[in-house]
This record gives sequence, C-alpha cells and structure tokens, in this order.
Amino acid sequence: MKLFFLGLVILLGGYFFYGKLVERILGPDDRETPAKRLHDGVDFVVLPHWKNMLIQLLNIAGVGPVIGVILGIKFGVIAFVIIPIGNIIGGAVHDFLSGMMSLRSDGANLPRLIKENIGQKFYFVFSCFMIFLLLLVVAVFINIPAQLVDGMIPGRPVFWIAVVGIFVYYIAATLFPVDKIIGSLYPLFGGLLILGTLAIFVAMFFKLQSAPELLDESAAFAEKMFTAKKGQPLIPMLFVTIACGIMSGFHATQSPIIARTMASERQARASFYGMMVLEGAIGMIWAGAALMIYNLFPALMAKAPGAVLSDITGHFLGKYAGMITVLSVIILAVTSGDTAMRSLRLSLAEILNIPQGKFYSRIMLCVPLIVIVSLLLWWSNKSAATFNQLWNYFAWGNQVLAASTLAAATVWLGVRKKNCWIAWIPGAFMTFVVTTYILWISPAHGGPLGFGLDLNHAYLFAGFIVLLITFGLFEKIRRKSEENTL
Repeated sequence: MKLFFLGLVILLGGYFFYGKLVERILGPDDRETPAKRLHDGVDFVVLPHWKNMLIQLLNIAGVGPVIGVILGIKFGVIAFVIIPIGNIIGGAVHDFLSGMMSLRSDGANLPRLIKENIGQKFYFVFSCFMIFLLLLVVAVFINIPAQLVDGMIPGRPVFWIAVVGIFVYYIAATLFPVDKIIGSLYPLFGGLLILGTLAIFVAMFFKLQSAPELLDESAAFAEKMFTAKKGQPLIPMLFVTIACGIMSGFHATQSPIIARTMASERQARASFYGMMVLEGAIGMIWAGAALMIYNLFPALMAKAPGAVLSDITGHFLGKYAGMITVLSVIILAVTSGDTAMRSLRLSLAEILNIPQGKFYSRIMLCVPLIVIVSLLLWWSNKSAATFNQLWNYFAWGNQVLAASTLAAATVWLGVRKKNCWIAWIPGAFMTFVVTTYILWISPAHGGPLGFGLDLNHAYLFAGFIVLLITFGLFEKIRRKSEENTL
C-alpha cells in the first residue's frame, strides 16, 4: 500500500519541482501565440485556459490509463513506482516539449516538427507511419467504447449501432471548428471522467481501512502475475503495455491541437505537463483498483481487461454507480478517437499544403479517411484475433512515435543551446525499449510478428542501435548549429 501512495506523492511533487525545472529550460514567454497570429475560426481559435486543459486531458487520456493499467498491474506493485517516475521524467516532458515545439512553429503538427529537426528523409517515412498509426487509433477507439456500450445493455446486441454512432460523431468533430463541438462538449465529458475516477478512489480508500493488504501482492496474485519466466519480461513488455500514464507518442499528435488554441505560452506547463501528470494519477487509481480486485478474486486475472473493468466498477460502486464510471471510460476512448481523426486531417492538410478554412477542403481530406477506417473496423471485428493484432501494432507503434518525438526535441533543444538531456534520456530509454520489443517479439513469444531474437541478444543489439542514434542526433545538432552561425 505504501508504494501506491508514494507514487501519488511523486506525481504531485514532480509537477511542482521537475515540471518547473523543465519550464525554466523551455522558457515560455509573452510572444504572440498561433491562435492569435493565425486565427482562422476553425483550428486556430483562442479558448479559455481551463477548457484547453480539459481538452488536452481528454485528448491524451484514451483507454490506456484504464484498460492499459488493468493489464499492466499484472507485472506487480513495481508498476506503482514505474508509472509516476516514468511520467514525471518521460511522458510529461514529452508532452510539454511537443506542445512547446508546436507553439514556436506556428502550431505545426508532428510530421513538420520531425522534418524541421530530423530531416527530409526520415520525415517521409515517419509521416506514413504516423498516419497509419492514427488510423489504427481511430479504429481502436471506435471498437473499445462500442464494446463497452454493448456490454452495458445485456441481451440486446447494439455493438454495430454504437460503432456507427461513435463514427458519425468523430466525423462531425473532425469537420467542424474546434470550439463548436470539442470545445462545447468536453467540459461535460471532463466532469464525468473526473467524477468516475474520484468515485473509484473514494471506494478504494474506504475498502483499504479494513484491508490495507489489498494493495500488496498476495500469494495468489504472485502466482499468476507477469514475469520474465512466463514470457513477460519487465523490459520491454511493461512499457509497451502501460503507455498512457508513463509515456505515449500519441500525445505528440494531440499537443498541436491545443497549441493552436492557447492565448499564452505561459499556460503551457499546466496544459501539457500538468495534464499528463493528471493522467498518471488516473492511471495509478485504476491500477490500484485492479490490484485490489485481483487480490480479492484471483481468477479474474485470466479475463480480458475490458471485462475486468466491469467487475471493478460493479464491486466498488454497485451496478448503477458502476455504469456511470464505465460511461466515463467510454468517454476517455471517444475523446481521444475524435481528436485522433482531427489530427489526421490537420497533418494531411499540412503535408499536402491544403488550407482548411473552407468546409469542402476539410470534406475532401475526410472522405478517404472514412473509407479506410471503415475497412479497418470491418477487418478488426472479423475475430478476437484480428482485433488483438490491431491493438498490438498500435501499442508498439505508439512508442516508436514517442521515441521519434523525443529525438526531434533533443535536436530542437540542442540547436538552441538548451539542456537537451531532459529530452534524450527518456528518449534513449524508450528507443531501447521499443527496439528491444521489435527485435524480441514474435508469435513464439506471444506477440505479433517481429524478429524473434533471444532476449539478451535483443538487449545487446538495441543498446548498440541507441548508441548509433545518439551519435547521429548530436552530429545533427553540431551541423545545424554551424549552419545557424553562417
């Protein structure tokens, strides 16, 4: 139990101390923001600070800090330490940096930031990869909330009705100005999310008064928990399983949406770093609730995390209050899926140089996206196996995005003579993690296609690749610095 509450203290202290240190390095000031300088009434619109914070929280907090940690806590109570430390020095820094880079580059989306800092060749490959990943995100974040809606109405199969309803909402949120749908609905959605999470936390707190051991590893839990001997090594598997809460590359695709609606750069720490810390706290609460339910009912460790979610809410809150909390989780997924599709439109518009002020221009970009997502939805629902493949590729692709964003941020900081190690220390670690995963994973290791190397060999090769990338990044900083002095 002590590790759980220690983790929450680390998150709170990290925001006020390490977050402040990162803010001093980045130096937000009073220069005019893209929302004011490039106002277009569609994507560049000044929104109130409190609304921006809620939008950013809901954008980044998909099902990861709930579904991901329900699965991830199976690695044991070590997750209560790894989540907050990874969040403070990794994920929150990643989100803050991606937001500030976008603010300083006219609200640029992630592909352009990669192009400006890493180079044209990687930009092309990265752009294709990111677009593919965002398509997966949209499909996943239609599937999961639709499944949860279907589960809330037993005896009446409404899955495909929910799919259509959610997809239609995504299309509307993508096409219309940011302040009309997203800016109007998110305060309500944010309230439901916070209410549902607080309800779980309060119920946990009262349960712990009589049974504090529920936040420790019981013998029955330890027997079933994930270990390297069972094919689940902590590195890389924990950091691919728990992305939201520790670090998620998807967040860097969302930060430009807020960078285009901020009135002042001085709001950046609260909007970017702070909302990631809050997401980490949400993840900790759900991880704690999952550990408690696993200790009470060890057989649930064999169930899928989405099914365990219903068991958690039903046990702690009862049937009807639990349904409200499940609704808050549905909102988590929906409010990441809608802005993932919006980010797709914005990124494609930037890549293809298509202005988005006119409605028909937005329609022109959305039609092919609608077709591709529809095909992905059809394919992913052919069987449980195809959906698992979709989720696996999304999980490791998400961390490739994070490593790439931090590599770009390293160059961005280095060229400006700022401390670039705040970006590259977590960036190097995530590069090591995701490279190890790709080299090690295979169907024989219980995952998607990969190289299937022995784990120790994967560690060795991944370490060598990280050293090569480190050398390349600092050589890039040196060359770009020299060019800037000519």
